[in-house]
Amino acid sequence: MEGIVLALFVCLVLAIITKYLSIPPIPFYIIGGVLLGKSGFALVTSDEISRFFSQMGLIFLLFFMGLELKLERIASNRSAVLTSGVIDLNVNMLIGFVAAYMFGFSIIESLVIASAFYISSTAMAITSLIENRKLMMREAETVIWLMVFEDLVLIIFLAVISAGGQNPLIFLLKIAGVLAILYAIAHYGKEFLISLLDRSDELPILFTFGAVLTTASVSMYLGVPETMMVIALGAALATTDPDAFEQHARPFKDVFLVVFFVFFGITINLAGGVNMVMILSISLLAVVSKFISGLLTGIFIHESALAGIEIWGNTIGRGEFSIALAALYGSPIIATIIAAMVIVTSLVGAFTGKYCTGLRKWMAMPGRRAPHHPHTGR
Repeated sequence: MEGIVLALFVCLVLAIITKYLSIPPIPFYIIGGVLLGKSGFALVTSDEISRFFSQMGLIFLLFFMGLELKLERIASNRSAVLTSGVIDLNVNMLIGFVAAYMFGFSIIESLVIASAFYISSTAMAITSLIENRKLMMREAETVIWLMVFEDLVLIIFLAVISAGGQNPLIFLLKIAGVLAILYAIAHYGKEFLISLLDRSDELPILFTFGAVLTTASVSMYLGVPETMMVIALGAALATTDPDAFEQHARPFKDVFLVVFFVFFGITINLAGGVNMVMILSISLLAVVSKFISGLLTGIFIHESALAGIEIWGNTIGRGEFSIALAALYGSPIIATIIAAMVIVTSLVGAFTGKYCTGLRKWMAMPGRRAPHHPHTGR
C-alpha cells in the first residue's frame, strides 16, 4: 500500500507540472514509474493491489472507449471515416509491422507492435485541438474521424487476438449473445437508466461502477474477453445517456488509469537486454509514418498536402491504447519498446500540435516550394 501512496504522490506532482506546462502527462507518468521501479531507484514494486488497480484503469479506459462510439454518427459520415481511416491504417500498420519483423520479432509479436505503432492517442489528439484552439479548423474533423476509425480497428484487433485457441464459431456466438443481452437491457431499460442517472445521490456512481465490474466478471466466467465486453457495455449504454455515464465513471477512470500508467513504468526493465538502436528506430519511424499518412490524408481529403501537416501534427502522439495493448499482449521487451515509443511520440506530438500551424503557414509563404494543389493554391 505504501508503494501505491508514493506512486500517486509522484503522479500528483507530475500532473501539476504537466498541466502548468500544457504538455501530455502520460509519458511522464511512465517515466515516473520507471524511476520508481527496478530500472530506477527500486522504491516501489508491483503487487496484487497495484495490479488490481491497474486492471481497473484498463477496464474503465475501454468502457470510455465504448461510450464514445456513436454508431449513427459514424454511419452518417462513413465516406470521410473510411477514406482517412484506410490511409492511416495501411501506412502505419505496414511500416510498424515491417519494422518489427525486420528486427526479428515473430508475426504475432510484430502485429502487436504494429497495432500499438498505429493507434494514436485519442486523449492527446483531442486535447491538442482544444488547447491550441483548432476545433474550428477543417482538419480537426478529419483528426476526430481518424480517432474513431482507429478505435474501431482496435476493437476488431482485440476480438481477433482474444479468440486464442477457442473455436471461432463458439467464440463469436458467445460475443453475439452477450452483445444482444447488453443492447436489450439498454434499449428496454432506457427510461429506467436515464431516471437513475438523474438522481443526485450515490446511486448513479454505484450503478456505473457496479455495471462495469459485473460485466468484466461475467465475461471472464463465460470465457469471453472482458476487454471486448466492457467496450460493448459502453457502446450499449451510449444509446441512453452517455454524458451522464461519462460523468459518473470519470473519477474511477482518471485515478485508476494513472495507477495503470505508473505501474506499467515500474514493471519495465531497461536492463533486460533491450536494443536501444531498435527502440530509437521504431520511435522515429512512428513519427515519420504519421507524417506520411497525414500528408496522404490531406491530399485525398482536403486536396492539400499542407492540410496534411496539420493532421500529422495532431496525431503523432501514441498513448493510452498503445500502452493497453502492451499490457495485454506484450512481452517485457515489447512493453519496453512500446513505452519508449509512447514517450518519444507524445513529447514530439506536444510540440507539433502547438507549432504545426505556424510551420504550415511558413511553408505556404510566397517563394517556398511547398507541395500544394493547383486548384486550391494551398
